Amino acid sequence: MARSKDLDTVAPDDQIVMSPKVETNMVKEKGPDFAKSSVEVKKKKIKKSVTDQKSVLENIDTKIYDIVGHTKHPFSSLLVNPTVFDFEERDVEEKIILVARPHWFTNVSWIITAIFLVMAPSLLKFVPIFSDLPTKYQIIGMMTWYMVTFAFSFEKFLSWYFDVFIITDERVIDIDFNNMLDKKFSEAKISMIQDITSRVSGVSQTLFNYGTVFVQTAAEVPEITFEKVPNPEKIIKVLQILRTEEEQEALEGRVR
Repeated sequence: MARSKDLDTVAPDDQIVMSPKVETNMVKEKGPDFAKSSVEVKKKKIKKSVTDQKSVLENIDTKIYDIVGHTKHPFSSLLVNPTVFDFEERDVEEKIILVARPHWFTNVSWIITAIFLVMAPSLLKFVPIFSDLPTKYQIIGMMTWYMVTFAFSFEKFLSWYFDVFIITDERVIDIDFNNMLDKKFSEAKISMIQDITSRVSGVSQTLFNYGTVFVQTAAEVPEITFEKVPNPEKIIKVLQILRTEEEQEALEGRVR
Protein backbone atom coordinates (compact mmCIF):
# COMPACT_ATOMS: atom_id res chain seq x y z
CA MET A 1 0.00 0.00 0.00
CA ALA A 2 1.30 3.41 -0.94
CA ARG A 3 2.27 5.64 2.03
CA SER A 4 1.41 9.27 2.30
CA LYS A 5 4.35 11.64 2.05
CA ASP A 6 3.08 13.83 4.89
CA LEU A 7 2.01 11.51 7.70
CA ASP A 8 1.58 14.42 10.13
CA THR A 9 -1.40 15.79 8.19
CA VAL A 10 -3.14 12.49 7.58
CA ALA A 11 -5.34 10.87 10.20
CA PRO A 12 -4.82 7.12 10.80
CA ASP A 13 -8.22 6.29 9.31
CA ASP A 14 -7.99 8.59 6.28
CA GLN A 15 -8.19 6.82 2.95
CA ILE A 16 -5.15 7.38 0.74
CA VAL A 17 -6.12 7.63 -2.90
CA MET A 18 -3.53 6.48 -5.40
CA SER A 19 -3.01 8.50 -8.53
CA PRO A 20 -3.40 6.76 -11.90
CA LYS A 21 0.41 6.95 -12.31
CA VAL A 22 1.06 5.12 -9.04
CA GLU A 23 -1.56 2.50 -9.89
CA THR A 24 0.03 1.99 -13.32
CA ASN A 25 3.46 1.51 -11.71
CA MET A 26 2.01 -1.07 -9.32
CA VAL A 27 0.52 -2.94 -12.28
CA LYS A 28 3.95 -2.99 -13.93
CA GLU A 29 5.66 -4.15 -10.74
CA LYS A 30 3.18 -6.89 -9.80
CA GLY A 31 2.54 -8.14 -13.28
CA PRO A 32 -0.56 -9.11 -15.30
CA ASP A 33 -2.13 -11.05 -12.40
CA PHE A 34 -2.58 -7.84 -10.41
CA ALA A 35 -4.10 -6.07 -13.42
CA LYS A 36 -6.46 -8.99 -14.01
CA SER A 37 -7.60 -9.03 -10.38
CA SER A 38 -8.21 -5.26 -10.45
CA VAL A 39 -10.41 -5.60 -13.53
CA GLU A 40 -12.34 -8.45 -11.91
CA VAL A 41 -12.92 -6.40 -8.77
CA LYS A 42 -14.27 -3.50 -10.85
CA LYS A 43 -16.55 -5.86 -12.78
CA LYS A 44 -17.89 -7.32 -9.53
CA LYS A 45 -18.62 -3.83 -8.20
CA ILE A 46 -20.49 -2.89 -11.39
CA LYS A 47 -22.39 -6.19 -11.35
CA LYS A 48 -23.29 -5.71 -7.70
CA SER A 49 -24.51 -2.16 -8.42
CA VAL A 50 -26.72 -3.38 -11.28
CA THR A 51 -28.06 -6.23 -9.13
CA ASP A 52 -28.85 -3.84 -6.29
CA GLN A 53 -30.64 -1.51 -8.68
CA LYS A 54 -32.75 -4.37 -10.08
CA SER A 55 -33.59 -5.47 -6.55
CA VAL A 56 -34.70 -1.94 -5.66
CA LEU A 57 -36.89 -1.68 -8.77
CA GLU A 58 -38.45 -5.08 -8.10
CA ASN A 59 -39.22 -3.98 -4.54
CA ILE A 60 -40.85 -0.80 -5.85
CA ASP A 61 -42.86 -2.81 -8.38
CA THR A 62 -44.17 -5.06 -5.62
CA LYS A 63 -45.27 -2.09 -3.52
CA ILE A 64 -46.99 -0.44 -6.49
CA TYR A 65 -48.76 -3.66 -7.46
CA ASP A 66 -50.04 -3.89 -3.89
CA ILE A 67 -51.45 -0.37 -4.17
CA VAL A 68 -52.77 -0.17 -7.74
CA GLY A 69 -52.97 -3.79 -8.87
CA HIS A 70 -51.91 -5.36 -12.16
CA THR A 71 -53.40 -3.19 -14.90
CA LYS A 72 -51.75 -3.54 -18.30
CA HIS A 73 -54.68 -3.41 -20.76
CA PRO A 74 -53.86 -0.83 -23.48
CA PHE A 75 -57.19 0.96 -23.00
CA SER A 76 -57.06 1.03 -19.21
CA SER A 77 -57.03 4.39 -17.45
CA LEU A 78 -54.19 3.12 -15.24
CA LEU A 79 -51.27 1.13 -16.61
CA VAL A 80 -48.70 -0.39 -14.24
CA ASN A 81 -45.30 -1.24 -15.76
CA PRO A 82 -46.86 -1.21 -19.23
CA THR A 83 -45.34 -3.17 -22.10
CA VAL A 84 -47.90 -1.77 -24.55
CA PHE A 85 -46.98 1.87 -24.01
CA ASP A 86 -43.94 4.03 -24.70
CA PHE A 87 -43.10 7.65 -25.49
CA GLU A 88 -40.38 9.10 -27.69
CA GLU A 89 -38.84 11.32 -24.97
CA ARG A 90 -38.02 8.35 -22.72
CA ASP A 91 -34.35 7.77 -21.87
CA VAL A 92 -32.82 4.39 -22.70
CA GLU A 93 -32.52 3.19 -19.08
CA GLU A 94 -35.64 4.98 -17.84
CA LYS A 95 -38.40 2.67 -16.64
CA ILE A 96 -42.09 3.55 -16.89
CA ILE A 97 -43.73 2.90 -13.52
CA LEU A 98 -47.28 4.13 -14.07
CA VAL A 99 -49.33 5.66 -16.88
CA ALA A 100 -52.63 7.41 -16.14
CA ARG A 101 -55.30 8.68 -18.50
CA PRO A 102 -58.51 10.57 -17.73
CA HIS A 103 -61.16 8.29 -16.22
CA TRP A 104 -63.30 6.40 -18.75
CA PHE A 105 -66.41 8.23 -17.52
CA THR A 106 -65.04 11.46 -19.02
CA ASN A 107 -65.75 9.94 -22.46
CA VAL A 108 -69.49 9.52 -21.87
CA SER A 109 -70.48 13.03 -22.97
CA TRP A 110 -68.79 12.93 -26.38
CA ILE A 111 -69.90 9.32 -26.99
CA ILE A 112 -73.54 10.34 -26.45
CA THR A 113 -73.02 13.29 -28.79
CA ALA A 114 -71.48 11.00 -31.45
CA ILE A 115 -74.44 8.58 -31.19
CA PHE A 116 -76.87 11.45 -31.65
CA LEU A 117 -74.91 12.69 -34.70
CA VAL A 118 -74.99 9.21 -36.24
CA MET A 119 -78.74 8.92 -35.76
CA ALA A 120 -79.52 12.46 -36.92
CA PRO A 121 -79.59 11.75 -40.72
CA SER A 122 -82.36 9.20 -40.23
CA LEU A 123 -84.54 12.00 -38.90
CA LEU A 124 -83.92 14.25 -41.88
CA LYS A 125 -86.46 12.36 -44.01
CA PHE A 126 -89.13 14.04 -41.94
CA VAL A 127 -87.76 17.47 -42.94
CA PRO A 128 -89.52 18.63 -46.13
CA ILE A 129 -86.62 20.71 -47.45
CA PHE A 130 -84.17 17.80 -47.30
CA SER A 131 -86.61 15.25 -48.77
CA ASP A 132 -87.23 17.53 -51.75
CA LEU A 133 -83.55 17.58 -52.72
CA PRO A 134 -82.32 15.34 -55.54
CA THR A 135 -81.12 11.93 -54.41
CA LYS A 136 -77.47 12.53 -55.29
CA TYR A 137 -77.39 15.67 -53.14
CA GLN A 138 -78.98 13.76 -50.29
CA ILE A 139 -76.27 11.09 -50.57
CA ILE A 140 -73.47 13.67 -50.70
CA GLY A 141 -74.94 15.50 -47.71
CA MET A 142 -75.21 12.31 -45.65
CA MET A 143 -71.65 11.21 -46.54
CA THR A 144 -70.32 14.64 -45.52
CA TRP A 145 -72.29 14.45 -42.27
CA TYR A 146 -70.91 11.01 -41.40
CA MET A 147 -67.35 12.07 -42.26
CA VAL A 148 -67.64 15.08 -39.91
CA THR A 149 -69.11 12.80 -37.22
CA PHE A 150 -66.25 10.32 -37.62
CA ALA A 151 -63.63 13.10 -37.48
CA PHE A 152 -65.22 14.49 -34.30
CA SER A 153 -65.33 11.07 -32.61
CA PHE A 154 -61.84 10.07 -33.72
CA GLU A 155 -60.27 13.30 -32.46
CA LYS A 156 -62.03 12.95 -29.09
CA PHE A 157 -60.76 9.38 -28.75
CA LEU A 158 -57.19 10.35 -29.66
CA SER A 159 -57.32 13.23 -27.20
CA TRP A 160 -58.33 10.83 -24.42
CA TYR A 161 -55.90 8.06 -25.44
CA PHE A 162 -52.80 10.24 -25.85
CA ASP A 163 -53.53 12.79 -23.14
CA VAL A 164 -51.46 10.88 -20.57
CA PHE A 165 -49.70 11.39 -17.26
CA ILE A 166 -46.54 9.31 -16.87
CA ILE A 167 -44.57 8.39 -13.78
CA THR A 168 -41.13 6.86 -14.36
CA ASP A 169 -38.37 5.94 -11.93
CA GLU A 170 -36.80 9.36 -12.61
CA ARG A 171 -39.53 11.92 -13.33
CA VAL A 172 -43.21 12.81 -13.70
CA ILE A 173 -44.45 13.76 -17.17
CA ASP A 174 -47.61 15.42 -18.45
CA ILE A 175 -48.40 15.05 -22.15
CA ASP A 176 -51.36 17.18 -23.27
CA PHE A 177 -52.69 16.08 -26.65
CA ASN A 178 -55.21 18.76 -27.60
CA ASN A 179 -55.51 17.83 -31.28
CA MET A 180 -53.47 16.42 -34.14
CA LEU A 181 -51.42 19.63 -34.41
CA ASP A 182 -51.07 20.58 -30.74
CA LYS A 183 -49.05 18.58 -28.21
CA LYS A 184 -47.61 19.90 -24.95
CA PHE A 185 -44.87 18.10 -22.96
CA SER A 186 -44.08 18.99 -19.32
CA GLU A 187 -41.77 17.15 -16.91
CA ALA A 188 -40.15 17.36 -13.49
CA LYS A 189 -37.63 15.16 -11.70
CA ILE A 190 -38.91 13.03 -8.82
CA SER A 191 -36.30 14.69 -6.62
CA MET A 192 -37.80 18.10 -7.45
CA ILE A 193 -41.27 17.26 -6.10
CA GLN A 194 -42.14 19.41 -3.10
CA ASP A 195 -45.79 18.71 -2.43
CA ILE A 196 -48.59 16.48 -3.75
CA THR A 197 -52.29 17.16 -3.30
CA SER A 198 -55.50 15.90 -4.87
CA ARG A 199 -59.03 17.17 -5.38
CA VAL A 200 -62.23 15.20 -5.96
CA SER A 201 -65.28 17.38 -6.59
CA GLY A 202 -68.74 16.84 -8.00
CA VAL A 203 -71.15 13.93 -8.01
CA SER A 204 -69.58 11.97 -10.87
CA GLN A 205 -66.03 12.26 -9.50
CA THR A 206 -67.18 11.13 -6.06
CA LEU A 207 -69.22 8.19 -7.39
CA PHE A 208 -66.56 6.95 -9.82
CA ASN A 209 -63.55 7.91 -7.67
CA TYR A 210 -61.57 10.13 -10.01
CA GLY A 211 -60.15 13.60 -9.64
CA THR A 212 -57.13 15.86 -10.12
CA VAL A 213 -53.66 15.41 -8.66
CA PHE A 214 -51.53 18.54 -8.22
CA VAL A 215 -47.76 18.03 -8.12
CA GLN A 216 -45.86 21.06 -6.85
CA THR A 217 -42.22 21.08 -8.00
CA ALA A 218 -39.04 23.11 -7.69
CA ALA A 219 -38.36 22.61 -11.40
CA GLU A 220 -38.86 25.02 -14.28
CA VAL A 221 -42.49 23.88 -14.43
CA PRO A 222 -43.83 24.86 -10.97
CA GLU A 223 -46.86 22.58 -11.10
CA ILE A 224 -47.81 19.45 -13.02
CA THR A 225 -51.50 18.59 -12.99
CA PHE A 226 -52.95 15.12 -13.54
CA GLU A 227 -56.54 15.95 -14.51
CA LYS A 228 -59.52 13.63 -13.97
CA VAL A 229 -57.37 10.55 -13.29
CA PRO A 230 -58.81 7.49 -11.53
CA ASN A 231 -57.88 6.71 -7.91
CA PRO A 232 -55.95 9.94 -7.20
CA GLU A 233 -55.07 8.76 -3.68
CA LYS A 234 -53.29 5.70 -5.14
CA ILE A 235 -51.29 7.88 -7.52
CA ILE A 236 -50.21 10.02 -4.56
CA LYS A 237 -49.03 6.89 -2.70
CA VAL A 238 -46.99 5.80 -5.73
CA LEU A 239 -45.31 9.21 -5.93
CA GLN A 240 -44.57 9.11 -2.21
CA ILE A 241 -42.85 5.73 -2.59
CA LEU A 242 -40.70 7.05 -5.43
CA ARG A 243 -39.83 10.21 -3.48
CA THR A 244 -38.74 8.12 -0.50
CA GLU A 245 -36.60 5.92 -2.74
CA GLU A 246 -35.05 8.99 -4.40
CA GLU A 247 -34.14 10.43 -0.99
CA GLN A 248 -32.64 7.09 0.05
CA GLU A 249 -30.54 7.03 -3.12
CA ALA A 250 -29.21 10.49 -2.35
CA LEU A 251 -28.27 9.46 1.20
CA GLU A 252 -26.50 6.29 0.07
CA GLY A 253 -24.84 7.95 -2.89
CA ARG A 254 -26.45 5.64 -5.40
CA VAL A 255 -26.93 6.96 -8.91
CA ARG A 256 -29.38 5.48 -11.38
